[in-house]
Amino acid sequence: MAIEYLKKAHRQAEADQGDVSATVQALLAEIERGGDDVARAYAEKFDGWTGPALVSRDALEAAAHEVPDKLKADIRFAHDNVRRFAEAQRATIRDCEIEVQPGFFAGQKQIPVSVAGCYVPGGRYSHIASAIMTITTAKVAGVGHITACSPPKSGVGIPPAILYTMQLCGADAVLNMGGVQGVASMAFGLFGLPKADILVGPGNQFVAEAKRILFGRVGIDMFAGPTDSMVVADGTADPHLVAWDLAGQAEHGYNSPVWLVTDNRALGEDVMRLMPGVMAQLPKTNAENAEAAWRDYGEIILCSDREEMVQTCDAYGPEHLHIQAGDLDWWLGRLRSYGSLFLGEETTVAFGDKAAGPNHVLPTSGAARYTGGLSVHKYMKTVTWQRATREGAKPVAEATARISRLEGMEGHARTADIRLEKYFPDETFDLTASAD
Repeated sequence: MAIEYLKKAHRQAEADQGDVSATVQALLAEIERGGDDVARAYAEKFDGWTGPALVSRDALEAAAHEVPDKLKADIRFAHDNVRRFAEAQRATIRDCEIEVQPGFFAGQKQIPVSVAGCYVPGGRYSHIASAIMTITTAKVAGVGHITACSPPKSGVGIPPAILYTMQLCGADAVLNMGGVQGVASMAFGLFGLPKADILVGPGNQFVAEAKRILFGRVGIDMFAGPTDSMVVADGTADPHLVAWDLAGQAEHGYNSPVWLVTDNRALGEDVMRLMPGVMAQLPKTNAENAEAAWRDYGEIILCSDREEMVQTCDAYGPEHLHIQAGDLDWWLGRLRSYGSLFLGEETTVAFGDKAAGPNHVLPTSGAARYTGGLSVHKYMKTVTWQRATREGAKPVAEATARISRLEGMEGHARTADIRLEKYFPDETFDLTASAD
């Protein structure tokens, strides 16, 4: 049967761009022309920051003394999990070599980028976990220089817990810069820093747009929209847990979609009944975000069976996908489109967001249909090489010459011809193009 919406979103989960693109384009151009002074001026205008652009080593050490020991232990715990998971990923990325023809060898090498710029959001929440996810993974990948930036608070700077985390995870330099000016400073190599080869990390729509505009000049992890989350639950699921898992992700922001996919009508109705009371238990601002997200973007989708549930999941391509249903291995083997998968009620998306190990910088807005999230792979280039003996080059040169002439690329053909003439002067080769 066709899916049924017990609750359907009446708005699309897209960032409202408005004049954002034009504004960001103008800011980037002005900062590139004016350099350090313009970046400082925007830090003062947008963040009220008049202190140093670069965080000194002494300031980093002082910040560490302000962080309570228990919080330090939690940060170290999360960092260790993320580091070890990234190291396991790195171990799967290997160089290789193959003899494609006798005497003709080709291979691939894995080379980390030289400079990474890691954006750590500030503002409403202090995103300690984002610092862990972006900087640690770059360090494990072998990036030569890591610059981190985050919005400073007026008169205070970057919160001590974020500074402690940045230093622990391996940042080589830290900028008291947020927003477009922070992204631009890393991309353009301001304040004596090397230019970033790649920009990573979540941020607001201005940060996301700055990264999108700069893509091509630099690499980016992805173009991120509002965070989203989907729970898949059958009749064995606990509706109270499901409701909290939806509300916990909806608090990200007013336009953060959360969806429930189920084949059990009673469960769907129970969750819908529970949601208002669950969200009301959150602090005021968090509750307002969650209530708006649930009202405008939340959905409860009723399917006929688990096959239809899988089809629905894959069509949405959620950033986070949480399975609270039986036969977890079946779901793991069957699902194809998600940023990160959470199997069973014993885990929850918040674990992945903060401390479990897999990265929380993930594709949004359905991008999980064609890409994964941040990993050591994003910081690395897979490059190829080739070498040959003269005998090994012979058949490749012959094929290259004929294919090139068929394509009308005579210059390409001649580069093959002259090698055959040099290496095999006594041999005759048929190097004419043939369309037969």
